[in-house]
This record gives sequence, C-alpha cells and structure tokens, in this order.
Amino acid sequence: MVTRHLYVARHGEADAFGEITDIGRRQAALLGRRLADIEFDAVWHSPLPRAVESTRELAPLLRPGTPAAEAAELIDHVPYVPTPAETPAGWIPFFDGYDATDAAAGNRIAERLVVRFGTAPEADAPDTHELLITHAYPIAWLVRHALDAPPARWLGLDSANTALTVIEYRPQLPPGLVMFNDQSHLPAELRWTGFGTRART
Repeated sequence: MVTRHLYVARHGEADAFGEITDIGRRQAALLGRRLADIEFDAVWHSPLPRAVESTRELAPLLRPGTPAAEAAELIDHVPYVPTPAETPAGWIPFFDGYDATDAAAGNRIAERLVVRFGTAPEADAPDTHELLITHAYPIAWLVRHALDAPPARWLGLDSANTALTVIEYRPQLPPGLVMFNDQSHLPAELRWTGFGTRART
C-alpha cells in the first residue's frame, strides 16, 4: 500500500539565543549518518537558525542531490493553548501571558502543519520519504495528531535534540507511529531527555 514516510527530528542543541552549539552540530551530523542510506524525496526545515544550521550539518551526509528547503509550517510555535480545566498544574505558569490572539495564531500554524505534512497520499501516488527538521512543539503536535489524542495532549510529548520520530500515513488508515524520540544514533553524553534544563525548544 502506498505510504508517506515522515521522518521528524528536533534540531541540534542550541544556546539561549537560539544558535546551534558545537554539541548541536555533532548531534546533527550523527543524525545525518544514521539517515544516510534513505532515499529522501525532500528535507524540510524550520526557518529558525538552529534548524537551518542543523540541516546544513546533516544534509551533506544524505544521498547526493537530496533537495532541502524551508517550510514555514515547521517554525517553533505553541500549537494549542489549553483551557484552564485542561492545563496540568505544572504547565499553568508557562501559559501566563498567552491571550486569545496568540493562541489563535499558534493554532493556525498547527493546522497548516498537519495539512501539509500530516496527511496520507492519494491511493495512486508513489511512496515518499520526507525528513523534517523542526522543534519540540511541532513534533509533539504531529504525534498527538497521529494518535488522534485530545488537543491538550501535545503537552509532555518531549523530544530530545536530534531525536528521531517516524510516522507513516496510508490512505484510509490511521497514521502509524513507528518510533518516537529515538536517540540510538547518539552516544550517551549527547542524549538529552530533560526539558527546560539544557536547551531551547
């Protein structure tokens, strides 16, 4: 059955200003080596510098001629601001200052993200393999969507730097979550699983 294979990874480690660090470059290169044998139809990256630089590090390690381009839908954003009743106590301070306008803007990006990348191909289309270099929150939103979970369930779906998530889309079937937050290409000292301790989203 025709399948859209979506490989999604967070950018490499970044500093407080959103610039990729030397560790982040190493992480991105290791991700590129892991994916070197896959024949990607395209690599898409967020417009933010930490995603752009991560793509520059890994792209030369992929098959020659693999196209890479920016996708605005992959920008770092809060995809859904939960209602007070939906918000776990530990997340309440995070949403201080988000008003209805901010929430609506983030949700519009999230909807465009799903329309562009989180959909099944037409039944007569060829198989495709796409790599997305993005941020923790868009990854969480794509995973939440794939699992058909409530909107607020994106909270707590944390992705480590350059960790790999794979989702498969087939016509008339629910999405398949093949792997989430896999860091097996990274040595122990480059794996990051805590949130809010080492790097930005």
